[in-house]
This record gives sequence, C-alpha cells and structure tokens, in this order.
Amino acid sequence: MKPITACALFLGILTGVSTGAAQDSSRILSQVDHLVYATPDLERTVADLERRLGVRATPGGQHPGRGTRNALIALGANSYLEIIGPDPEQPSTNLQSWWFSDLKEPRLVTWAAKGTELERLRDSAVSHGLAMTEVSAGSRKRPDGVLLSWRTVSPLGPAAGGIVPFFIDWGESPHPALSSVKGVTLVGLRAEHPDASQVKETLGRLGLDLPIAPGARSALIATLEGPRGRVELR
Repeated sequence: MKPITACALFLGILTGVSTGAAQDSSRILSQVDHLVYATPDLERTVADLERRLGVRATPGGQHPGRGTRNALIALGANSYLEIIGPDPEQPSTNLQSWWFSDLKEPRLVTWAAKGTELERLRDSAVSHGLAMTEVSAGSRKRPDGVLLSWRTVSPLGPAAGGIVPFFIDWGESPHPALSSVKGVTLVGLRAEHPDASQVKETLGRLGLDLPIAPGARSALIATLEGPRGRVELR
C-alpha cells in the first residue's frame, strides 16, 4: 500500500474525500514514524529489550540542552523504536520533558506520525479547534558524526497522555531507521483511555485511525515481532 501523508489524510477528512484502502488495519502502521519508549535507565532498558527481542539497539546520540540520549531499533524501512533516557553527561536540570515526570520504569510515552507540509497541517488543525504548537526545528549528531535535522509540530501538552502524537518531517536528513539495527517489525499499535470516544474523535480529526478502547488509564500499546518472538510494550 502506498503511504498516505498525515496532512493528506487530514485534508481528506475535512473535505470528505475517501481514503479508500487506507481504511484497512495497516494504515496506522504506515503512519508511524517512531515510537517513544522512555526509561529512567537507558543502558538497563537496552539490555532488557535485547534479551526479550533478540537485537541490541543502536546508540542514537545526545540531545544537547534537553538532558537526554537515545538508542534506536528499526521497525521497518522508515519507522523505528526510540529508547530515550537521561544523559549522565548533561545536568539533570535539563530534563524537563513530561515523559520523565515520576517515571519509575520504562513506558511507551507517545509516538510520532509521519508529516509533511507541517505549517499547512497545523493551520488546518487549529482552524478546526485543535490546539497545536508552532512548527519547530531540532537536530542531533549520530555517533558517526552525521547531523540529523527535523521539524515537528505537536498538540499542546501531553494530549490524551501521549496517545495523540506529534508530527515529524525529516526533510533531507537520512531517516534514522536506515542506520538502526534491523530484525524487528511493528505488527500492531493500539491505545486505551478512560475517555476513548473523545480521544478517537481527536485522532480522527488528524487523519489517524488508531484503534482505541476504554481503559482505567491512558496507555499506548505496541506489539513488536523480533527474532525471539512477540513482545508487547506499553
């Protein structure tokens, strides 16, 4: 199936244009750029995932000024799992993301959807009542010195506990999945939330058909297939 950009899906919903084959269950997987798995101890979590999945995450790099570093596992040609944790080489005061607030164990805190024409996507979302940040730019260096640059736009605050994603556009940078360890596939993504119907409506207005069911607390749940079988992360 040819991938459909988040912006195109959003505009299709607004204009009533059918997305046809995009309605099948593979659509949401094709929209995933990466999953964000936050941990208080990066090395320990990388080792745990290696034991469970059978592959060792590739060191990603530091996020200067943000207090974090990451490691990556490719989930396909253009999607990946980002394992992110505090960077001991940066001051702990830099660690300001809500992802790490009261984090005691690894957790799937949010995800990034593929995006293009981010300003247009943002303007459309805002005009239909969705509060969004301004489009912003970021960058980091890989351990081999290659500079990766990206642009993102996000819902304001931890929308639905991270179930509503942010959108990312890598522009001319090589996608991180290309230089990450291979062997793992994303085979399922779903969510739970106390107000599932409201969250589903918000996701739908962004062109995202993420399966969501009622639950006692917000949770993003990914099913991964690796050399050692299936693993569920939440």
